[in-house]
Amino acid sequence: MAQPDLQFLGVAPRDEELYRFLLRTGGAEPDELNGPAGHEDGSAGTARDTEAACRRLTGLGLAVESMNGVLRPVPPAKAVERLVELRVKQLQDELEETVGRTGIVDSLLAERESGAQRGAALAERGGAPIRHLEGLEEVRAAIDELTFFTRTESLTTYPRGTLSPQGIANSRAMDLRILRRGVRMRTLMGSGALDDPTTLAYLRELVAKGAEIRISHQPLERMIICDRAAALTPIDPAHTAKGAILTREPGLVAALVSLFERMWDTAQELPVGEDGTDAEDGLPTEIERKILKSLYTADKDESGARDLGISVRTYRKHVAVLMQRLDATNRFQAALLARERGWL
Repeated sequence: MAQPDLQFLGVAPRDEELYRFLLRTGGAEPDELNGPAGHEDGSAGTARDTEAACRRLTGLGLAVESMNGVLRPVPPAKAVERLVELRVKQLQDELEETVGRTGIVDSLLAERESGAQRGAALAERGGAPIRHLEGLEEVRAAIDELTFFTRTESLTTYPRGTLSPQGIANSRAMDLRILRRGVRMRTLMGSGALDDPTTLAYLRELVAKGAEIRISHQPLERMIICDRAAALTPIDPAHTAKGAILTREPGLVAALVSLFERMWDTAQELPVGEDGTDAEDGLPTEIERKILKSLYTADKDESGARDLGISVRTYRKHVAVLMQRLDATNRFQAALLARERGWL
């Protein structure tokens, strides 16, 4: 029976050969990969070949480089799990790009906007600046459509501050999809969030993925603003289930953005400690631990961010904060100081 390979998970035969070599030996120094493991025919590879191979193995999550320069294999189960995650993310990115390029959503919307409604709907989307949405179902459909096409920035407020478990379950996929695309997400929560463990846990999950979240102790106006081009506000703020107003009128949207910025400026950063206190002097969060570990294995910010499933901007922001907390002058020193403190 033929030996199964990793090509279906995106691993080239050459890289798989090196990974299997590391599994057999338990680890190797880079120059050892120039020998029999260098090429299938036993010939030696160049130093540049070896350096590139090491980067590929660590980038794929098949190996990690220890502080003394030894390349060690990641356990097979963990390595394959990571490869699956990378392939799924790659496929999802490719599909989302294809969806955007082909305009399939517009094509399907055109089918829905048939008959007498089609002309009015197309006019609304193309030129009518204000649209009234009746009921929760219509509002949710509009939110799904707006967020799907959001590419640069999402601004949202939650005056009550608390999110139900069902609401979180409904929002998680959409929120994470927005963050995965590198969209800047800023969310203002009412102070009730501080007293609700379920809401706090979800907000911290979003922050770990790159969201910016603040808590306001002042009254908030409910709104959702996408790309500073479209905004949703409730028809009746006291009874949001009645529906919403969708506006694309530039002046109104600009006014709502200005209102959001004023509310944002007076709000406080989301506490990150498990007890609701600032954790700056405490232990690092889970995402911070992962970033500290990546400082050993990732040769570039782009690869580190990709491995963690966050944007490069978010990755660099976390690195800068960690270096400041550790009083480190460079990233390698930050990793060493983190290990000395028992963070890793």
